[in-house]
Parts: sequence; C-alpha cells; structure tokens
Amino acid sequence: MYIYLTSGTGDFLEQLKNKYPNEVMILIHGEGNSVLIHETKGKSVFATPRKFEVLDSVNDLEERGFFVFNNIPVTDEGRPVFEHRILNRARAIEDEPGFVAFRLLRPLNSETYIVMTQWNGPHSFEAWKSSKAFASAHAERKESTGVNQQNIFSAASYITTYSAAPKEENED
Repeated sequence: MYIYLTSGTGDFLEQLKNKYPNEVMILIHGEGNSVLIHETKGKSVFATPRKFEVLDSVNDLEERGFFVFNNIPVTDEGRPVFEHRILNRARAIEDEPGFVAFRLLRPLNSETYIVMTQWNGPHSFEAWKSSKAFASAHAERKESTGVNQQNIFSAASYITTYSAAPKEENED
C-alpha cells in the first residue's frame, strides 16, 4: 500500500478529488495549506506527489476528525533501527479514546518519515499526549543495537496538524 500527498488550495484539491471518485482520497486542511491524501495499491494520480510506502497501518482512514503528522527526518543508516523501533512499539495508542487510525509512512523520495495518526478531534490528541501511555511510548530506550542513537535522525522532528473539515466544524 502507498500514500501519496499533494498540497495546494482547498478548492483546487477538492476539484482534483472529485475528478477521481473511485480513488481513496481524503482532503485535510492545515494552517495556511491543504493536503490531499491518496491511499492506493497502485500509482498516484497526482503530478508531483510526496511518495510513501505504508509500513504499518491500523484501521481505515476516514474523512473526518483531526490528523497529526509527526515528520521525522531519518538518516540512511538509521532507517533499520527507526523502523524496528516503531514497528515493535507497544501499540497503546490504539486503545486511546478518540483514536481513529494510524499509518507509518516510509518516504520513497525524501528522508522524512511520517507517523500519521487520526483522531476524533484535537482534544483527543491532546489527551493522548497527556496520558501515561504516551509517556511510556516515548520514554528513552536503552538499546544495544550497535548504532549510535544520535546518528538515527538527520534533523529535529516536527508536528503538522490538519482537520478533515473546516476549523469551525472540527469539534471533539
């Protein structure tokens, strides 16, 4: 499975989505930009997408709620360690109230992985961040992998958030 992302104005992306009614596409809106998600086993219909392979998924993505992209730049030598760490996680997030879906996205044309989570709304995500399960999932691990843990990441990770509906309609 693959996920392709393209950015643009909400109106343009809505037209693009409507042009391909048989494709799984979700339009999400962030601060100053909109993103169209195309999830498929085949090729993208986008001209110049950001391309990702789905390494792990939980539940179907839905066209509603609040999306969080944890963008994590990973070095080439750090990829196996990072993927092992994420794929062998505790999976506690899946039991959190308001959790909808999860995707681990391996970049095909960049170094930045995306850990994508979908929630009923921003309050569900904030509650997860305050939970004991979150603290446990993000605790420092002491692993003897033979790889210097500092060399896994090529830059600081960052979060981008999006709503599947206009801001005034997105409530918990």
